[in-house]
Amino acid sequence: MDDYRLVAGPPPLDDYLRLRRDSGLTPVRADQGAGAISGSWSACHVVDAAGTPVAMGRVLGDGGWYFHIADVATDPAHQRRGLGRRVLEWLIADIRSRAPEGAYVSLIGDPPGQRLYRSLGLDDVAPSLGMAAVLR
Repeated sequence: MDDYRLVAGPPPLDDYLRLRRDSGLTPVRADQGAGAISGSWSACHVVDAAGTPVAMGRVLGDGGWYFHIADVATDPAHQRRGLGRRVLEWLIADIRSRAPEGAYVSLIGDPPGQRLYRSLGLDDVAPSLGMAAVLR
């Protein structure tokens, strides 16, 4: 972990777009990425020894009750080194420190990350089912 440093705040837009694309998240356009970054309640990223962002995550929130963790992504060349855990731990700690008691924290738990999410105290919401639509 000494080769990495966690930075509060989102990565630059180009790195945000690259990390989404390269980690397997749905690619987004620059205007969508800029809106995502500016609309975040909280965010952090991890840089490598050269200062290149290699992992990230952010929180959408209303500041009162609802907080949704999104865009947790790690560059494939830097996966399996605990960077995703480090990002999630920082985001959850930030929510705990600034949100009122009883805040509801959620995320969409894709299969590759489910074990990590559960280890950090997030539980399945069954019988609820996540639903989505892409507007055209």
